[in-house]
Amino acid sequence: MDRVPRELPGARAPHWLRALPWALLVVVETAQFLTPETVQLGFVFAVLPMLASLAYGMAGTLLVSTAIMLLLALPEARAEHISSGDLLALGLIGAVSTLLAWVRGRRNAQLVTVRTVAEAAQYAVLPPLPPRVGPVRCGALYQAAVHTALVGGDLYDVQPGPYGVRAVVADVKGHGLGAVSTVAALLGAFREAVLDEPELAGVAARMDRRLVVDAARREDEELFATALLLEFPTRGGGGRGAGEGAEALAGTGGGPGGAGAEALAGTGGGPGGAGAEAGRGAEAGGADVVGGPGGAGAGAEAGGPGGGGPRPDGGPPVEARLLSCGHPPPFVVGRAGAREVAMESGPPLGLGLTRSAAPEPLTVALEPSCVLLAYTDGVTEARDASGRFYPLGERVRPEREPVALVRAVWRDLSAYTGEIADDVALLALRVDPGE
Repeated sequence: MDRVPRELPGARAPHWLRALPWALLVVVETAQFLTPETVQLGFVFAVLPMLASLAYGMAGTLLVSTAIMLLLALPEARAEHISSGDLLALGLIGAVSTLLAWVRGRRNAQLVTVRTVAEAAQYAVLPPLPPRVGPVRCGALYQAAVHTALVGGDLYDVQPGPYGVRAVVADVKGHGLGAVSTVAALLGAFREAVLDEPELAGVAARMDRRLVVDAARREDEELFATALLLEFPTRGGGGRGAGEGAEALAGTGGGPGGAGAEALAGTGGGPGGAGAEAGRGAEAGGADVVGGPGGAGAGAEAGGPGGGGPRPDGGPPVEARLLSCGHPPPFVVGRAGAREVAMESGPPLGLGLTRSAAPEPLTVALEPSCVLLAYTDGVTEARDASGRFYPLGERVRPEREPVALVRAVWRDLSAYTGEIADDVALLALRVDPGE
């Protein structure tokens, strides 16, 4: 599910409206037979062709009008108070209604063409996400605040590159169609930077510069965006600091000479990493995270010393790097539920501060069964009838498949809030380590 399915209002007449002219024709004719001659119901026939022009095209309206004329032309069916003048008037009404149906059909065809072009343009800005990008399984959902739009002020993308698979979830200032140009600019900057920049900080700096330039051109001093960048590095390589500051949802040991680091539940750093608060990870025992080389898991699902033994899910741990530019942190959804990743956030994009003030990317070690769930504030700022915000972390349920996860979150969010007035974006990612 990539977009929330919507249909253009009024694009197709409902079935009850299409059946209404014929039903009224039968009801009026039957009532005319059952009532005295003093009760005149012929005026109702004049409404039927116009009603048909709302439900049918030119051919359908002409068919309804012709059926009325043929029925009233029969002496057995025509009431005595219906004169030849009345039949002529009904014929003129039928002709005008047929003409109106033809005009309405041409207008609808033009609207369909315009909408098709608009959809193609919006899909070019934010194309549907494939179910897999390299080793990463993807699930995404998007709903724009404008009812008939496909793109608003949120964005996501997943792209392969020489440094691994990289993803972005972002929320630009404003929502709806007014933010589409900013969304297009950010996506273009991200897709170029994925190919060139070896570090996530460099990708963020490129996107930041794009917004700074656009803000100066538009003379808009408040043009900004929050963004969460994610990276699944290639095997045996990646950017600087791959083993530093790793955080996850359960405590695990560090590399040689190191103990566990501190986080939601700390994980160990790379070789030589110094340990801090080594025992804290044991508080999250059983969560779906493992440590670095040589680490002894504290409650993690390692199979032996160093976490290198066989695992219940049959796969080695995977690694993700995260960088937040003022964006809400993601959730890691595993068998034990969902937990928010504790991470430092840098300034939003568009302020010109990303290159100098962005924090170091956070490395998160994950079990292969875990799914990273990123989102925009349209999810967590949605409210129910009593004004309570949607508690995403409390309501999300474990789900291994990313597509199934975003669908479940969307169904629950829709049931919780009813009407959602802001742009909403959900992106779920899971790595198949064997791929």
